[in-house]
Amino acid sequence: MSLEWEQTVVDAHDPAALGRWWREALDWVVVDDDPRWYEIRPALDRRPGLIFVPVSDAKTGKNRVHLDLRPDDRDAEVDRLIALGATRVDIGQGEPYWVVLADPEGNEFCVLSSPRA
Repeated sequence: MSLEWEQTVVDAHDPAALGRWWREALDWVVVDDDPRWYEIRPALDRRPGLIFVPVSDAKTGKNRVHLDLRPDDRDAEVDRLIALGATRVDIGQGEPYWVVLADPEGNEFCVLSSPRA
């Protein structure tokens, strides 16, 4: 039996707007901008991707699943993401080697320290 990770589904009030934000944040490509969903991937032929689907209910707590991103320069990347519209989030993490941010719809994600040598 074979199993391939196709994509991660993200609930969104405005799938296209949130998908465009993540496309810019990750520098990925749009695979599908159907009115019912918005899908991005690292490249057209690469997986996994992110697909944004519409929901009407409000986010009420901390995400149970989140993305961890590891840039070359954590602080520069945090500044860039905040300039794009991310916000810092305090979920009681203390002072770890990562920074917790939220996308424009409040979904938390972590920006990790630069790769270790």
